[in-house]
Amino acid sequence: MGSYVLRRVLQMIPVFFGSTFLIFLMVYTLPGDPVAALFGDKAADPAVVANLKHKYYLDQPLWKQYLHYMGNLFQGDFGTSFTGRSVTDIMADAFPVTIRLALMAFAFELIVGLALGLVSGLRRGSVQDTLVLVLTLVVISIPVFVLAYIAQTIFATNLGWVTPTVQDSKDLSQLILPAIVLGSLSLAYVARLTRTSIGENLRADYMRTAVAKGLPRRTVITRHLLRNSLIPVVTFLGTDLGALMGGAIVTEGIFNVQGIGNVLYRAINQKEGPTVVGIVTVLVIVYLVASLIVDLLYAVLDPRIRYA
Repeated sequence: MGSYVLRRVLQMIPVFFGSTFLIFLMVYTLPGDPVAALFGDKAADPAVVANLKHKYYLDQPLWKQYLHYMGNLFQGDFGTSFTGRSVTDIMADAFPVTIRLALMAFAFELIVGLALGLVSGLRRGSVQDTLVLVLTLVVISIPVFVLAYIAQTIFATNLGWVTPTVQDSKDLSQLILPAIVLGSLSLAYVARLTRTSIGENLRADYMRTAVAKGLPRRTVITRHLLRNSLIPVVTFLGTDLGALMGGAIVTEGIFNVQGIGNVLYRAINQKEGPTVVGIVTVLVIVYLVASLIVDLLYAVLDPRIRYA
C-alpha cells in the first residue's frame, strides 16, 4: 500500500506541472494587454505601464514568468492581483463559500442519486424504474443555466419559498436551491451508473450464491450487492467533487453566490491572470487529491483489489 501511494504521488507531480503550465500558457498568451486594460479608455503613461509590467514580471519571457510563479507558489505565495490584493486573500474569502456549496451539492447527488439508482436497479422494468430513467434523462438534457432559471421561477417567483438570488452567501439555507441545481446533473449520472452496476451484479455468481445460502435480503443487498456496485460510482463521485467546484461558475453567477466561480468569472473578464491561475491551480490540486483518495477507496469496497 505504501509503495502504491508513493508511486501515485510521484505520478501526480508531472501532471501537476503539466496542468499548471498549460493554464499559465493559456492565460498569459491571451490577446490583449492586461496592464493597459487597467486604465480602460484612458491613455496610460508608458512609464507607469512599464513599471507595472516589471512589478508583475510581465516584461519577462513566458517560461521565466512560469518559473517565477512556481517558485513563489511553493513558498505559499499565489501572487498579487492587478488590484493590489493578495490572491491568497481573495481565495480565502471565496473558497469557503464554494466548498460549502459543492459539499451540499455532493451530499444531494450522493444520497438522492444512490437511492434512485438502487430502487431503479432492483426494480428494473417497473414503473419506478421508468420514472427514474425519464427523470434523469430530462435532467441530463437540460443545460444547467436553464435548470437554474426554471428552479428560480418555480421555487422563488411562483411559490415564494426562497429568494431568487442569494443575499448572504454564508447562510446555508440560502445555498440549498443553488446546491440542488449544481448537483442535479451529477445526480442523474450517479443514479444511472448505480442502476447499471446493480443490474450487472444481480446476475453475478456470487449474488446467486449469497441468495442460495439463505442470507437475509438486507444482508445480500448491503454487504454484497451495493458494496460491489459502488466501485464505478465512487470513481465518478471522486472526480465530481472537483468538477462541482470548478463547474460552479454558472450556478454561482445566476444565484449571485459570492464563491470562487464568481471570482473566477470576473477575473477572466478583467484579464486578472494571477487570480485565474491561482484559482485553477488550487482546483487542479483538488482534482489530483480526490483522484488519489478514490483509488485508495477501491480496496475498501472490493477486498479482491490489491495494490502492488
